[in-house]
Amino acid sequence: MTAEEATATVPGKEKPAAPPAHGADEPSRQSWWRSDASEYARRNLWLVGVLVILVVIGAATRPDLYSDPTWVRNNIFTILQQASAIGVVTVGMTFVIIAGGIDLSVGAIMALAGVWATTVATQSFGPGGMIFTAVVVGMCVGLVNGVLISYGRLVPFIATLAMMVAARGLAALISGKQTQVSTSSVINGMATQRILGIPLLVVILAGVVAAGWVLLNRTTFGRRTVAIGGNAEAARLAGINVRWHTLLIYGLSGLCCGIGAIMLTAQANSAQAAMANLYELDAIAAAIIGGTLLTGGRGTIIGALFGVLVFSTITNLFAINGLSTESQNMIKGGIIVVAVLIQQFRFNSLSQLFNRRTV
Repeated sequence: MTAEEATATVPGKEKPAAPPAHGADEPSRQSWWRSDASEYARRNLWLVGVLVILVVIGAATRPDLYSDPTWVRNNIFTILQQASAIGVVTVGMTFVIIAGGIDLSVGAIMALAGVWATTVATQSFGPGGMIFTAVVVGMCVGLVNGVLISYGRLVPFIATLAMMVAARGLAALISGKQTQVSTSSVINGMATQRILGIPLLVVILAGVVAAGWVLLNRTTFGRRTVAIGGNAEAARLAGINVRWHTLLIYGLSGLCCGIGAIMLTAQANSAQAAMANLYELDAIAAAIIGGTLLTGGRGTIIGALFGVLVFSTITNLFAINGLSTESQNMIKGGIIVVAVLIQQFRFNSLSQLFNRRTV
């Protein structure tokens, strides 16, 4: 027995505990910051940094506009309004991707819901009938996707691709390939109405994002969604009804499309079969930028919202500088590629690779 052990066994002679070193909690904070637990926080901070850089670029290229505080305030609301409809759709898309699926039909579902809601027969029931129709149509089409994928055993890519074509065709058939004008002052006024100085469409977006965050992070539904995306077979063995839950997820995506269709109709005061074109790609890109893995099992609603804001800010930046849409699409494509590469080759993976090579 050593002298230290003997001293420790004598009553009253216990070795006093060493006082905590100055800054001892600093390594723990650093280890947390480098761990996977802080990945969402790091990604969100990175997206905030991207937004700041875009604002700085805008101020440098158009100082005449950014020097006016009133214009800056109105421009912020403009960006948020432009992001409102696609932001709502991205919430539903995030749930689908986290569950290991994909939905290529969201833009077509929005077009079908908007066209159906603006028919003469539907508008005769007033704004309540229009909103109800858009939401129900969107949810029903989403449930059809869920049935085809869950019980028809179709690959999500194929099922939703077929629905994208079919929904666009049905929307064109209903509208006669014509633009249908909304005559409801309530629906049309949603794009200009404000609550406490905040545009109503932005308030709707905030409400959907908040509901999506609670559903994903504070409910059993959200935990089951993550479990299915991580390993569907393990989730089934754990007692989760994977088919039924997948059906509900695509129904949720369709519900978001119905809400987004009303928001788009309010902004344009009309609906047509070509509305919401390529919205599915924007929603997928925003979710990926926000940290949602294409393979499923991980994702965050707040990150997806930041992804939507990044793309909306880029669109606004190009608009105020009079740049072409083609250049904007090229920038968006580059951002998507970089985001996917970051997901596949994270810093920790590269460090492990270098360590193995060193050994």
